[in-house]
Amino acid sequence: MVKTLFVKQKLQAIIVLLLVFCFCASCNGIKSDNTAASTVSNKTINDSISVYNFEEIEPLLYTYTNKTYIVNFWAMWCAPCVKELPYIEAYADKYPDVEVLLVSMDFPKDIDTKLKPFLKTKNITNKVVILDDPDSNTWIDKIDSNWSGAIPFTIVFNNKKRAFFERSFESVEDLETEINKTINN
Repeated sequence: MVKTLFVKQKLQAIIVLLLVFCFCASCNGIKSDNTAASTVSNKTINDSISVYNFEEIEPLLYTYTNKTYIVNFWAMWCAPCVKELPYIEAYADKYPDVEVLLVSMDFPKDIDTKLKPFLKTKNITNKVVILDDPDSNTWIDKIDSNWSGAIPFTIVFNNKKRAFFERSFESVEDLETEINKTINN
């Protein structure tokens, strides 16, 4: 029993260290103005990808308008995330009034060498930013206390309704159904 507890604690410590390492990417000083979600625009070319800490990204997770927003937390190394990106892109094409923000959990140092080429190859034109904040234990709970920290993680919201999805969407129709259940009901 003691040995099992020790192994479990050691495994938890390794997982925590791995998470801390993943979020402790180099800070290269790329910052953007703090702006409300209403200033995020669809269909950017992603030539300029800003790096945010959580305090800077938090205002983008709320709105005072009835406009619908989709904020998706993802990474290039996450296969389910990559699989659902075209569905989010197609949804944004079908509903141009919906604002989409793709929050990459990749390393800021990889913006030019990996992230931009990836986005170009996958034809991702929605707004992409990087979240570079090592204090994930704090900001994950601020986003949703039920979120385990796993990605993909999507928030769908307007000024009256909000839903969280800790799963990947399997199709454009799947995403559309969940958004309609959230916003239109």
